[in-house]
Amino acid sequence: MAFDESIAARVRQQLKDRDDVRERKMFGGIAFMVRGNMAVGVGGDAGDDLMVRVGKARWTEFLFEEHARDTSGNFRPMRGFIWVQPAGYATDEQLSVWVQRGVDYAQSLPPK
Repeated sequence: MAFDESIAARVRQQLKDRDDVRERKMFGGIAFMVRGNMAVGVGGDAGDDLMVRVGKARWTEFLFEEHARDTSGNFRPMRGFIWVQPAGYATDEQLSVWVQRGVDYAQSLPPK
């Protein structure tokens, strides 16, 4: 499955000032790892969804935000991860909020 490189470029721009970010192919798309932990990714059925790792404790809270959905498809939802549709991160400000949520959770985990 391919991912939308223009969205990945927008995420890279959001994370450009960090020196602890690495990219990794994952979930049929690309994932941005912070301190070795997945924070956010780009992929999904059309390759243009944002996958945000928010953790199990806040998963339900963020799941009910507009343009967010669980990660189910042909499998059980992965609690702690949310897909955000393009309308939910259309502006740089919206994208920044979701990326920061992923970064915050990744930073809360021990480095790998």
